[in-house]
Amino acid sequence: MTPTILFEDGEALVIDKPGGLPVERPRRGGLALEDHFEALKLGFQRPPTPVHRLDSDTSGCLLLARNPKSLKVFSRAFEERLVEKRYLGILAGVPEETEGVIELALSKISSEEKGWRMIPAKQGKQAITHWRLLDAQDGHALVEFRPETGRTHQIRVHAASGLGIPLLGDPVYGAKDGRARTMLHAAALTVPRPGEKPAVAATAPLPADFAALGFTDG
Repeated sequence: MTPTILFEDGEALVIDKPGGLPVERPRRGGLALEDHFEALKLGFQRPPTPVHRLDSDTSGCLLLARNPKSLKVFSRAFEERLVEKRYLGILAGVPEETEGVIELALSKISSEEKGWRMIPAKQGKQAITHWRLLDAQDGHALVEFRPETGRTHQIRVHAASGLGIPLLGDPVYGAKDGRARTMLHAAALTVPRPGEKPAVAATAPLPADFAALGFTDG
């Protein structure tokens, strides 16, 4: 199934990436986003290029550049922290507070038995996430995350180590709990462009597996 297109112009596509579809081809093989590139050309000669990454499990807004020049412009916007990102996550519990800012620097570690993961570390790279509790149902919480930085697994580690409650279904920083995926959704993305060009802006609808737990985004 080709990912749904949320935004399209001559420079950019924003797609609603399905949860479970890797952006990059896994080492073990299997389907990946590039299998949809032909369909996403939309009349262009060259396939679009992902500007950033979402974890395989994470659904929602993913920006693709349609030419090398726009790839440079959009990549710079991410590097300069000009991009507004809104995520929704379902926690495997309910936090006592209703909002806050998590500042936990992150570092990558790896071991033969567990593979690699990110951990809070004073000497790690700065990572900042703003969060707000939106709803609670049956012992789970729907939380809005607005990351200032874009570290690998940032929201997942900040939920588990910053809030003390991992994302529901997270097999690395929490427990799979019989879930098909880690419950994280890239709900909205706004990427400014130079000059008078309007920003690239898109919103991805709440996934069915979020709605099945009784949550709405509104």
